[in-house]
Amino acid sequence: MLKLYNTLSRKIEDFVPITPSKVGLYTCGPTVYNYAHIGNLRTYIFEDILRRVLQTNGYEVNHVMNITDVGHLTSDADSGEDKMEAGATREQKTVWDIASFYTKAFFQDLADLNILEPRVICKATDHIKEQTNLILQLQERGLTYQTSDGIYFDTSKLSDYGKLAKLDLAGLEAGNRVEMGEKKHVTDFALWKFSPADSKRQMEWNSPWGVGFPGWHIECSAMSLKYLGDHFDIHCGGIDHIPVHHTNEIAQNEGALGHQTVNYWLHGEFLLTNDERMGKSKGNFFTLPVVKEKDFDPLAYRYFCLSAHYRAKLNFSFEALTGAANALQKLHQAVKKLARETTAATEVDTVILERFRQAANEDLNMPQALAVMWEVVHANDMPAEIKLATLLEIDAVLGLHLEAVLADANSAQADIPPEVMELVTARETARQAKMWAESDKLRAEITARGYKVEDTPTGPAVMPL
Repeated sequence: MLKLYNTLSRKIEDFVPITPSKVGLYTCGPTVYNYAHIGNLRTYIFEDILRRVLQTNGYEVNHVMNITDVGHLTSDADSGEDKMEAGATREQKTVWDIASFYTKAFFQDLADLNILEPRVICKATDHIKEQTNLILQLQERGLTYQTSDGIYFDTSKLSDYGKLAKLDLAGLEAGNRVEMGEKKHVTDFALWKFSPADSKRQMEWNSPWGVGFPGWHIECSAMSLKYLGDHFDIHCGGIDHIPVHHTNEIAQNEGALGHQTVNYWLHGEFLLTNDERMGKSKGNFFTLPVVKEKDFDPLAYRYFCLSAHYRAKLNFSFEALTGAANALQKLHQAVKKLARETTAATEVDTVILERFRQAANEDLNMPQALAVMWEVVHANDMPAEIKLATLLEIDAVLGLHLEAVLADANSAQADIPPEVMELVTARETARQAKMWAESDKLRAEITARGYKVEDTPTGPAVMPL
């Protein structure tokens, strides 16, 4: 039984889907005004593990992810610049060019990290109508009010507003030191912002209330409900989304529909550097291209993230990443060695695979799952073909691209020149006849041609030096 920690209940719960064998999964995507940093990417790795675990449990996963290409302001208090417009100004490009460039960069990061692409990828700018329609629903229910700069959600109208974050609303109001403008309450938030009267934005649309652009929170509500329906299984994001973005999504969804729309809320913890949260605003972040420039395999970063539970803070350093890279290299070497020792993966070790799945099903316990994987690698009494099959099955969850490593190893074997293979065969004949001097002479000839031969339980294995 798969168990997941539900932020809403603050408990680990048995996962029970709404529809048997099917799962609706929404994951908050990037705001594409700049590169994603590796702290952001840690969240997408956790969500990828969740999807893979769901799939190995036999669920068909309808995975939806948004692209925020408008409306995400620099302040959670609904003030400041739109991050997209700010990015365009910074790079002296159009907002549309900025969105296109950084969207492509983001999906390159996902590919480098072997993260499965969502089934549905939806851009905020392609769903303006859905967003304005949802705001109209909220307006009809008496949950909105208008100020001089936009349409706002009145959080006082919901008795359980803030339940996800367990907000102390009275304390927030009493301790408020934020410039509220015309907002009625500190927690009220923008659904639609009016364009400035004295200037034209690059991204703006007509609406029932005037020309403007949608708020950040309304896009995820509108698109998740469109593609997953008014009741779906899981919504994910980073832990920083709990107090504002996801809290406001719940308010919008339940305010418009009058019932709970998401059963499980999952959140990944922060990546730290020097024990501080990594973030663009702090300037203490690294991007995946920077990691690649330092000659690290992106999958070493994936392995690094798997070494900690997704709900635990993880402190990043290049020294720690080097340790992960070394572990990944040892794993790849083990797979290559197995490729030389066996011609094909066969049946799996069902006992150890069950232990792996139990770890994965215990709220995605990847450190424990990795420990089981290394047991397989170090199991000297396990036949090579079973070991290889078990590792490949495990990697369906871990996503460390072991099939690609195996394919490369097999390709290297296939590329060995016929004359070298003739020497290998002759050496094996001499070895079986216990003609040790002839065997050593032939090994030396093989080495002189740039190859080495290893004797394995299933016969000689040859590889380039």
